[in-house]
Amino acid sequence: MKNIIENFKLEALVDSKFIQTACATYQQNGIKKRWEVVKAHDSVAILIYHKERNSFVLVKQFRPAVYMENGDGMTVELCAGIVDKKLTLAQIAQEEIEEECGYAVALEDIERITEVNSAVGFSGSKQTLFYAEVTESMRVSEGGGIDNEMIEVIEVATSKAREFMFNERIAKTTGLLFALMWWFDGKNRNFS
Repeated sequence: MKNIIENFKLEALVDSKFIQTACATYQQNGIKKRWEVVKAHDSVAILIYHKERNSFVLVKQFRPAVYMENGDGMTVELCAGIVDKKLTLAQIAQEEIEEECGYAVALEDIERITEVNSAVGFSGSKQTLFYAEVTESMRVSEGGGIDNEMIEVIEVATSKAREFMFNERIAKTTGLLFALMWWFDGKNRNFS
């Protein structure tokens, strides 16, 4: 996927749709403190294992905050989405798998891994991690997201996943690393 970024600039955040910024002031053990915080939506993220290809189905996309740090902005992540609908977390995960990666997975085949707090230095939002297995017979589209998300679906072979995890040249999320470690540690002990 071609990624051409032009005219990148920062502006004051007005009429925020997804986050709220604030300054928290409080006393801790008698000491006055101040901390900048962000209130953000909770989210779901799904580790998808392709059984026929013995690989993980991941997404690659542009993230402006990463762009500010590395000049590229492309990250490799789990399929994920924010919790902004009146659906169960598993139902949101099911929707995201189809929208972003193009696979129709039955609700009963989506396994909950755990819930974590993400970005705790400035946000208390929660991310619920799930796991699903897919085959080509479950493919319903090429994926790529909705509403101009520009998501590239990629695969990482299980045989290359450990090397991928520690490749610092690839921007990736801690949720992705945790999910891969969970998979190698317990879900499938036969893989190395």
